Amino acid sequence: MLDSLLLGLQIVLACIGAYQLVLTFFGWYRRRNRAEHAPQKSFAVLVAAHNEEQVVGALIENLKNLDYPKELYDIFVICDNCTDQTAQIARDAGVHACERHNPQLRGKGFAIEWMLKELWKMPRQYDAVVMFDADNLVNPDYLSHMNNDLCNGSRVIQAYLDTKNPHDSWITAAYAITYWYCNRLWQLPRTNLGLANYLGGTGMCFETNLLKEIGWGATSLVEDLEFTMRCVMRGINPTFNYDAKVYDEKPLTFKASARQRLRWMQGHFDVARRYFFPLFWRGIKEGSWAKIDTAVYALNVYNLFIGSIVTVILWINTVLPNVEKFPSLYEMAPYAFGIFSVLTYAQFLVALVLEKAPLKTYKYLFAFPVYLLSWWPITFYAFFTQNNKQWSHTEHTRVIRLEEMQSKQAS
Repeated sequence: MLDSLLLGLQIVLACIGAYQLVLTFFGWYRRRNRAEHAPQKSFAVLVAAHNEEQVVGALIENLKNLDYPKELYDIFVICDNCTDQTAQIARDAGVHACERHNPQLRGKGFAIEWMLKELWKMPRQYDAVVMFDADNLVNPDYLSHMNNDLCNGSRVIQAYLDTKNPHDSWITAAYAITYWYCNRLWQLPRTNLGLANYLGGTGMCFETNLLKEIGWGATSLVEDLEFTMRCVMRGINPTFNYDAKVYDEKPLTFKASARQRLRWMQGHFDVARRYFFPLFWRGIKEGSWAKIDTAVYALNVYNLFIGSIVTVILWINTVLPNVEKFPSLYEMAPYAFGIFSVLTYAQFLVALVLEKAPLKTYKYLFAFPVYLLSWWPITFYAFFTQNNKQWSHTEHTRVIRLEEMQSKQAS
């Protein structure tokens, strides 16, 4: 019985892995850019902030200098349960400081939901809402790209996510490699195939009418994934704009990284549990590849959880003497699975090449397997603590401006 279960799980996991690997090949090319339009859409630019006095000023300065008509966008800093000078810094910079105090409902999802309700009460209404985190930086043409996509029919748009500090430590480099890989070999293939893209928590743009129609309603620990599921369930596929770039600050230490990723995995389990089956069966019923693909993406946290357990069991079984060996797909077809393993890791190298990553990034590929393996215990712990809805704040302390970051990239 156990033999059959382990073999069945290996087959399912191998099929999902093969599917994801095949998809990556559709990210090796880029289609021509869609039609461009003169600036016409108006934007409410929301900045989610909790005690971000160290970094929010640099983002406000960055946003005030976007290459887009100033009369077509306004900046709102959501000062969520702040106990520092975040609100005052926003006011001094001449943007809207919207203070929220609700310690019982903490977290970005709740803050956004509150801010949208406040926004709908204001005399000025906007065509779209864009959202950033306080530690971000944005390329000057960001709103121009969002304007183009909205005019071309997109209703939910995710920008290209990059990192501000890819070479601060091996952990920030691991995040950067993951971002380049996801942009090029996860998001772009789905764009090329007409599937739904995934929201990444920042650099997101939403048509106002859509937000008013379905509400925000994404208050889990991974509000971006939850809203993605809500959209795809309704047949609204988020799109990806490769050229609109947003830069995110990543934690420097493994401890801070593990805490952040634990929160992501806890939220991911919650969303997968609530959305996988409804979305998957609707996709089967409607013959919608986009819905099925998005459901499989939601299930990835369980794939990682189960896959890590199965792998560890097989490893232990292999080294223990005088015990009956469990069936292993790798032992049944060692050459095929050896090639599959090499290709799976080679994807990250391919992503670095395609994205023209700085040469010094390549040396971090040697430590990257440690980062990948660290997801196993984090995901395992997250499975047993997934009912924890307590949001944890990632502290940001480094002030990096766009010019400084671009100068380092060029050097």
